[in-house]
Amino acid sequence: MLKLSSVLGVAVLGAALSGCYVVPLNQYPNGSGNGASYSGAAIVPMAAYRPAFSARLYPGNEIASRLGGVTGNISNPEQGHGQFTFNLGGEQFAGEATRTPNSTKGVANAGGNRGGFVRCDYVMSNAALGWGSCTFSNGARYDMHISQ
Repeated sequence: MLKLSSVLGVAVLGAALSGCYVVPLNQYPNGSGNGASYSGAAIVPMAAYRPAFSARLYPGNEIASRLGGVTGNISNPEQGHGQFTFNLGGEQFAGEATRTPNSTKGVANAGGNRGGFVRCDYVMSNAALGWGSCTFSNGARYDMHISQ
């Protein structure tokens, strides 16, 4: 017959590991690799699945052509709202991409760490694909393609 403490211990361990995975730490035996030796394992919480989209911007005018193409990310686009980030010409842009509920049309705005800003208008043709255009504060215009 199992002791109540054993059953409780297994239940607690099971609850602690749900939504987690075990990462082995002893990847380098003593005296090899980086010289560090670890033993045991770490329990690391598994991040919840967050869909992410890639936003590719293609130059649409001479100003944009001088700056080149851009690849950005739209992360956590749950319920029509996500974070929009990319780098252009050494300036890091961060902002939001939003869509009205039950609509395919959306707007993405981002500000740069050097004072620039951008506004993108887009349409999602289905849950994983979209297109649009972006206008930057310096006059650069880009065509935007969105995919998951």
